[in-house]
Amino acid sequence: MFESFDALSLARFQFAFTVSFHIIFPAFSIGLASFLAVLEGLWLITGKPVYLDLFNHWKKIFAVAFGMGVVSGIVMSYEFGTNWSVFADKAGPVVGPLMGYEVLTAFFLEAGFLGVMLFGMNRVGPRLHFLATLMVAVGTLISAIWILAVNSWMQTPAGFSINEAGQFVPEDWWAIVFNPSFPYRLVHMVLAAYLTTAFVVGAAGAWHLLRSGSRPAAATMFSMAMWMAAIVAPIQIFAGDMHGLNTLEHQPAKIAAMEGHYETQKGAPLILFGLPDDEAETTRYAVEIPKLGSLILTHDPEGEIKGLKAFPKDERPPAAIVFWSFRVMVGLGLAMFGLGLWSLWARWRRSLDRDPWLHRAAIAMGPAGFVAVLAGWITTEVGRQPWTVYGHLTTAQSAAPIEAPAVAASLIAFIVVYFAVFGAGAFYILRMLARSPDEIAPHEGEEDKGPSHAAGIVPGPSAVLAGEKQ
Repeated sequence: MFESFDALSLARFQFAFTVSFHIIFPAFSIGLASFLAVLEGLWLITGKPVYLDLFNHWKKIFAVAFGMGVVSGIVMSYEFGTNWSVFADKAGPVVGPLMGYEVLTAFFLEAGFLGVMLFGMNRVGPRLHFLATLMVAVGTLISAIWILAVNSWMQTPAGFSINEAGQFVPEDWWAIVFNPSFPYRLVHMVLAAYLTTAFVVGAAGAWHLLRSGSRPAAATMFSMAMWMAAIVAPIQIFAGDMHGLNTLEHQPAKIAAMEGHYETQKGAPLILFGLPDDEAETTRYAVEIPKLGSLILTHDPEGEIKGLKAFPKDERPPAAIVFWSFRVMVGLGLAMFGLGLWSLWARWRRSLDRDPWLHRAAIAMGPAGFVAVLAGWITTEVGRQPWTVYGHLTTAQSAAPIEAPAVAASLIAFIVVYFAVFGAGAFYILRMLARSPDEIAPHEGEEDKGPSHAAGIVPGPSAVLAGEKQ
């Protein structure tokens, strides 16, 4: 099956395969943890049982997604040692501590409070339980900070020197963590995680509204999701523009590939669609809007944009992949923005929970966040090729001296195991999503009785036997 591929190509494909599975779970759990904190906070403030019903429903989904994210992430650590040992040796003095800090801060925080959040309402009371939920949400955000610090440093390295052994030696940890692209990537990724979660929640709410009509839990989660879409989608578009300007400054070859430009030109057009051809060094069948590319990237219709021909051939990313993945990401972002506007119109007309076409559109957009995150990751990572540490260490130089059959064997094993394990996990999550919180007994346990009940005012055995619990 993989006989025609060398070890480097197989190692790259293996890492792409495993990280593609992994990235969708943190993208979901980051947003879902914050959503759970909001739900529990609203329950404590208002006392409305609908918020607690939604919290209990979504916390189970969060637990499964969080577990799959942890398992899928561990595998990549082993890949650094097996397939990318040269990278681990050379970049380890910088990358190792950053990933270690992620475990010591974020993962310990999440793991320490996750059990309390899932099972501790009756044991610690609502306020301490809410603190545990907040700590889990904060932990997911801290995890994103450290991981994005690593990735951003690889994209825009700073604060280091290279010793005689060719290793990257830390000189300034502030410059390493807060490297030139880090703030933009962090904001862009966190907003993407919130949108990903919002559209999953919105799709679930819309499904139950279509199936069962307007019921409290379904209507509430659909309304909250559409508020998130309407507010965050335009902010994400602005953040994406800022991120693009930063990339133009530090990685102009990536921008050239994203835009499909081979020639350096002033007043560059915006190429909406086309077929980039690296061999012919041109974008065939280009559909263009004159001068708009320069206006967007330089905020000047006559601004100069470098083309791929300005860079050596062995330092150019593969344009076709980057060109189309970028358009998938942008297209889905605009669709999210459009659905948010539609929801505002429906809200103004007081038909948010009674508009079947809006609900169908929300269901169709349910996976949009995951696809957009994957497309954005492809744009970012393929666009920086041929580098692992941009401008200093190439992907070919980073690979371990390992034979192709060994990589192929582990790749086949990963494909089989990942599709079996994570396919089953995803199917289980879909089964849970299909069960409406409105159809579940709203007060299955003592923790569902309200803030005062969870704080310790519980009925005695005789009251329960007498039916008071019902």
